[in-house]
Amino acid sequence: MANYILENEILKVTIRSQGAELISIMKKETATEYLWCADKKYWEWTSPILFPLVGGLRDKQYTYEGKTYPMMQHGFARDYEHEETEQSETQIWFAFSDTEETQKIYPFAFKLEIGYVLEGNNIQVKWRVTNTDNKTLYFSIGAHPAFMCPLNGNGVQTDYYLGFETDKDELQYKLIDLSCNLIADKEYPLPLENGLYQLTKDRFDLDALVIEEKQTGKMWLAGPDKKPYVTVTFDTPLFGIWSPAKKDAPFVCIEPWYGRSDGCEFYGSWEERKYGNQLEPKEVFERGYLITINE
Repeated sequence: MANYILENEILKVTIRSQGAELISIMKKETATEYLWCADKKYWEWTSPILFPLVGGLRDKQYTYEGKTYPMMQHGFARDYEHEETEQSETQIWFAFSDTEETQKIYPFAFKLEIGYVLEGNNIQVKWRVTNTDNKTLYFSIGAHPAFMCPLNGNGVQTDYYLGFETDKDELQYKLIDLSCNLIADKEYPLPLENGLYQLTKDRFDLDALVIEEKQTGKMWLAGPDKKPYVTVTFDTPLFGIWSPAKKDAPFVCIEPWYGRSDGCEFYGSWEERKYGNQLEPKEVFERGYLITINE
């Protein structure tokens, strides 16, 4: 495993080859770290790629063409070494393809490429999935970046805010049914005041908030002064917000998703999963999201 650095006059960004995972975003002027440090006491990751599964499956398995395959939460791409294929001072690309081992749990040929582009105070995260098989490729892909909250030890988390680009006074979210670890159908309101929701101590005690139907395409974390310090911009059909339940963890994840856990009432096959994506042979899926470190 190796670490790679992108750097400009504002930011220093570090990516590790395992999972092509973004592990540090530091503002150079103040030496402020914006990403979680992967302390296993709370959560052992920083910003893992979720592929070919986002979330979980009933009994941690799925069926495809009549055969059952095991698959752990969030897939397997984060666990493997990714090959660095291109790098400059402000851009880097990694690639990971199917192996004999992955074929045992995911019977598809694919090429997954992950890119990072540093421009000013922005980090573009780019995903490219290519179907290298001779059949339809079914997959999900998503992000899971964990941002410090509180930032730089300033205050406590309940002084901080979730911010959303919307003119609505509430968003609707779903929760994970902890009895089966799948998504329940019931929706709950997340009340907003001028697009802001102040965090509470028990906000994530019932796990992630799952916000569907493209209710917004921009979300941020704001400090006690209500000013954004990190913003995530995306065009995904849904996203999640998460921090470990009942741990008082000093971070919040903002997670753009093309896919999600199955619903409690879903008993279908891999091809039939809600929010799933598919590619025909040689087709390419290109998406991504943007992280902005606010001035």
